[in-house]
Amino acid sequence: MKRAVLVLASAAVLAGCGSSSGSPSSAPAPTGAGSAASGKVAGRITVLAAASLKESFTALGKQFEAANPGTKVVFSFGASSDLAAQVTNGAPADVFASASAKTMDTVVKAGKATSPEDFATNSMEIAVPRDNPAHVKTVADLARAGVKVALCQAQVPCGATAAKVFTNAKVTVEPVTLEADVKATLTKVSLGEVDAGVVYVTDVKAAGTKVLGVPIPAATNASTAYPLAVLKGAKNPGTAKAFEDFVLSDAGQQVLAAAGFEKP
Repeated sequence: MKRAVLVLASAAVLAGCGSSSGSPSSAPAPTGAGSAASGKVAGRITVLAAASLKESFTALGKQFEAANPGTKVVFSFGASSDLAAQVTNGAPADVFASASAKTMDTVVKAGKATSPEDFATNSMEIAVPRDNPAHVKTVADLARAGVKVALCQAQVPCGATAAKVFTNAKVTVEPVTLEADVKATLTKVSLGEVDAGVVYVTDVKAAGTKVLGVPIPAATNASTAYPLAVLKGAKNPGTAKAFEDFVLSDAGQQVLAAAGFEKP
């Protein structure tokens, strides 16, 4: 078997959309949500979050607001590396949720965040169009001649984690396109512009009937941890900490589990 070399090109990372579950907002309303945000909790906070957290964090934001009248959670979703660059360049925000520890480390080392907490993990899955035109059944099939594959850019957590999968599988995959984030990669698949894409398990679940998922065996798969931190420049640190506590609470974990995330 030939040693794996993932062929990925470096590119600037742009903001994008994320994904989550087959409707985390439909998860049962959390009990004790208010206790996750005790004390004086009011006003607006801005949360920068990885693209793959879009649906689950949107649901969490609504539940947090309902449990804490007078609060408003505003989200900006995108590629983790792009959001980290925004933070280190001084963009105003209260909370940062990344799809990788490496990306969070850049923010911490820049002195922009308090001690981060891991709140979830995610692993990879192959997404194919509903009719699976290339008959992709394994990771090795992605290396077959003529199979058009979409991947995230190497700097993005979903691209870096996919690279680990290919290394584990000892295959060389040459993508026809490198996308800015996981949602853009999934869109290429759902539109039938490629035969397959490697995305997060949660993204396949969120896509519903738009794509089919091809599971990756545990021995080959790779995962990434999701850390969360209150930013040192937060304009509303009290409410920011309350939101962080809510994400880490049993109620928050219930929403994330419904989206397909695993515990840290």
